[in-house]
Amino acid sequence: MKAIDILHEISGRLAPCGIDGAEREAGLFITEGLDIDPVRLYRDNPGIREEQAVALREMADRRSRREPLQYILGRIDFAGLEISVGPGVLIPRPETELMAEHAARALLRRRASGNRQRTMILDLCTGSGCLALALARAFPDARVLGVDISETALGYARENARLNGTGNVEFLRGHLFEPLRGGRLFDLVVSNPPYIKTGDINGLQPEVRDWEPLVALDGGEDGLDFYREIIPAARRFLRHRGVLMLELGAEAAEAVAGMFRRSGYTRIEIFKDYAGIKRVIQAEWTR
Repeated sequence: MKAIDILHEISGRLAPCGIDGAEREAGLFITEGLDIDPVRLYRDNPGIREEQAVALREMADRRSRREPLQYILGRIDFAGLEISVGPGVLIPRPETELMAEHAARALLRRRASGNRQRTMILDLCTGSGCLALALARAFPDARVLGVDISETALGYARENARLNGTGNVEFLRGHLFEPLRGGRLFDLVVSNPPYIKTGDINGLQPEVRDWEPLVALDGGEDGLDFYREIIPAARRFLRHRGVLMLELGAEAAEAVAGMFRRSGYTRIEIFKDYAGIKRVIQAEWTR
């Protein structure tokens, strides 16, 4: 069987399942799943062995049940890192890559201000560890901690640290600040917390609603439960003029900014994502 034949077969199986870009995804199954260069796929139309065709059909069957493409392929690129993902861990989004960029800028500004202590970074609700690992790679002399309540997610995070050769990061299990001991203080605390309103979860795409972990999605009745907890609690863990940075749910920016103001933070900044949605908020804490 030729590669283009199996591509058309898989595309034809996916399209009736409500999957947009079925041919593009079929191509990814072949190029990513079998490590075939995209140019070679379309230029040379190489032969596919029967066992490879069977594996590709199994992948198509999984996708036809709306299992996320990233789970089937087992990995996703994030800020230049290869991040392993699968059932039980949230799939990293481009919005979180944007937060990694803003977090790096905040740390560079802090370093430029003359801070001489070893940079300490905390990532709450770390999931796959993508954000913690991106910052650990960007600041190899920093110490990075990632915290998550899910042992399954932490298994992926630790494996991702190994895959990317990142030695300056540690992952701890617990709810938010709970596992931190010994009066640790951080220059930067980041988090992509659960922020979907409970009542909105049933309306999400099947790939999210039926496959990604509910614990990483459900932010309570108004989607703000984790912000209410993180913002006041973070003050005890931030160094002087340390930064707290949070990813935002749609339309949550003003409510979260109000929480920052009421908790005494200063220099509140909000950043929009590529779609123009207010997606990241940061503020400083003066001890």
